[in-house]
Amino acid sequence: MEKIKAGTWVEIEKIILQPEQRASTLPEDTKKVPYVLKVNGFLLEDAELGAIVSIRTLIGRELEGTLKTVNPSYQHDFGKVVPELLSIGLEEDA
Repeated sequence: MEKIKAGTWVEIEKIILQPEQRASTLPEDTKKVPYVLKVNGFLLEDAELGAIVSIRTLIGRELEGTLKTVNPSYQHDFGKVVPELLSIGLEEDA
């Protein structure tokens, strides 16, 4: 496996709570999975994917977790268009 160089922008994961540690008031499907922290930062030492590593975030925090992604990107959106909302604010005064 290829080594990722120190200083590379990466994403780590760390399990914060195991399923049995989660609140009993959560929905059933949520209670069944661990509570996972995902954080981006700069790798502090050369490492391979899947290794336990330390990173430094943009605000200077140092965190440890499992190296998951190199040069992570954001992949979210606001969902599908709701046609009924498109005309809001375009109506003429009555």
